[in-house]
Amino acid sequence: MEFMASLPADERIILVGHSFGGACISVAMEKFPEKVSVAVYATAHTFGPDLNFYAVYDEIFRKLDLSMDSQFTFDQGPNNPPTTMLFGSNLMASKLYQLSPPEDLALAVSLVRPCRLYGHDALLLKELELTKEKYGSVRRVYIVCDQDSAINEDLQRWMIEKNPTDEVKVITGSDHMVMFSKPKELCSCLEEIVEKYS
Repeated sequence: MEFMASLPADERIILVGHSFGGACISVAMEKFPEKVSVAVYATAHTFGPDLNFYAVYDEIFRKLDLSMDSQFTFDQGPNNPPTTMLFGSNLMASKLYQLSPPEDLALAVSLVRPCRLYGHDALLLKELELTKEKYGSVRRVYIVCDQDSAINEDLQRWMIEKNPTDEVKVITGSDHMVMFSKPKELCSCLEEIVEKYS
């Protein structure tokens, strides 16, 4: 948010969020709507004034079989929900990178780090509250990745239906990691968005 705050008053940017990054750009849109030309969600979590973060978060994790070979930590004790998760290599190969080059999968497996899981925290929900006046004033484009096994196409379209965007683009033959499985198509798509919304 420091970057957004540092932008000159007359400068507008394009935000692009992938996967969990959709939550980050949504908060930036809420806090700085006047500085965003368009927000692009590339197979990303999208929620809004009428669809809260936890509805999306719960739906994604309900459909994604995380039990494959992922590891969880329980920092608040074994009787409470897990607090972090480390994606397993089998899950990454079958759900995230199944159409990406093997060298990208190998690099990702070697660099994977635990990610924080968010329980139903009232403070976080308040931080992620989006309004029609601010967030809703920013134009949005969703890029559907039709072979995504982490956030499958039905789930992507459910989020779009519940939180409509100004435009929907589709990249066919892309897994969750569109920047690796279909980099040229993603670049072309982003160039079209820049040309249209700048």
